[in-house]
Amino acid sequence: MSSTQIETVTTGADKAKLAAAGLLVVGGVATFYLLGQQSLWLRVVALLVLIAAGVGVFFSSAQGKELFAYGQDALKELRKVVWPTRPEATQMTLYVFAFVVVMALFLWLTDKTLEWVLYSLILGWKQ
Repeated sequence: MSSTQIETVTTGADKAKLAAAGLLVVGGVATFYLLGQQSLWLRVVALLVLIAAGVGVFFSSAQGKELFAYGQDALKELRKVVWPTRPEATQMTLYVFAFVVVMALFLWLTDKTLEWVLYSLILGWKQ
């Protein structure tokens, strides 16, 4: 049985960065609504600046750096994927459609057979 390790925020600086990032985002939304009498472009700019600052502070924390590294690793793995050619993709799509049609016919036939057995043979109801 493998032991899973749970990572938590350990340093005070990281906790402060995460709190500051959250406060910047919440402050951006609050500023957007508090500047209700101002023009829309000013409200949107204030919102975007504060959200960008919050994202920047988050990515300077340990969790943000781990998230960024995870994204880089995901892109590396994505580049390793061998994608099918167009004829292969078309052929597999046709196989899937054919399978769906066959299953639909099978389920319809099963349903009608059970309906006939239940209503006509067992209950004796004529439709």
